[in-house]
Amino acid sequence: MIIDPDNTAFQDIHKLMIGSIVPRPIAFVSTISKNKQNNIAPFSYFNGVCSNPPTIMFAPARRGWDGSEKDTLINIKDTKEFVVNIVSESITEQMVKCSTDFESNIDEFSISGLTPIASTKINPPRLLESKINLECKLNQIVEIGNGTAGGGFIVIGTIVLFHIDDKVLVNNKIDLKELNPVGRLAGSWYTKPTDNFKIERKIKPNK
Repeated sequence: MIIDPDNTAFQDIHKLMIGSIVPRPIAFVSTISKNKQNNIAPFSYFNGVCSNPPTIMFAPARRGWDGSEKDTLINIKDTKEFVVNIVSESITEQMVKCSTDFESNIDEFSISGLTPIASTKINPPRLLESKINLECKLNQIVEIGNGTAGGGFIVIGTIVLFHIDDKVLVNNKIDLKELNPVGRLAGSWYTKPTDNFKIERKIKPNK
């Protein structure tokens, strides 16, 4: 089957993308508004960019029904700061509670029973229950689309501080079993890395 995006509703294209691009890591992003209102929300278009400087990106889409910007994006535009909290299986249900589009005056930390704690270098809170927190300062925001529903943004942030649970960091490497991260599939489905395999990469010989 061949599908042309030009002749297909963006809602159907969205379903194809989230069913094809799997599994996706989840950025549980905490921000604070210019009025000091805490916010935390999950985003599954998320990845690393580079390590020098340490840089990540995530992509908050416009709301599907009216094309409006989400509170997370608005807060980052206003404050230039955010925290990416990595999602382990132990907080998955609370994370899902935060995925609802609440009004901007609602504190998702309170709704979900999660705990905000102070960051070190930036103002937005980080998540106590997360085993890895990445304090970030905004690098740039790239808008994609024509400003209507179906469009979105790429938020690029520089990591200014890592917070890593001591149990997760072993010999300066992340212990996946201890982190037990959760990935996003399509619909209401999630996954975790319990069935892994290893392939050694050949190192190019010196000439």
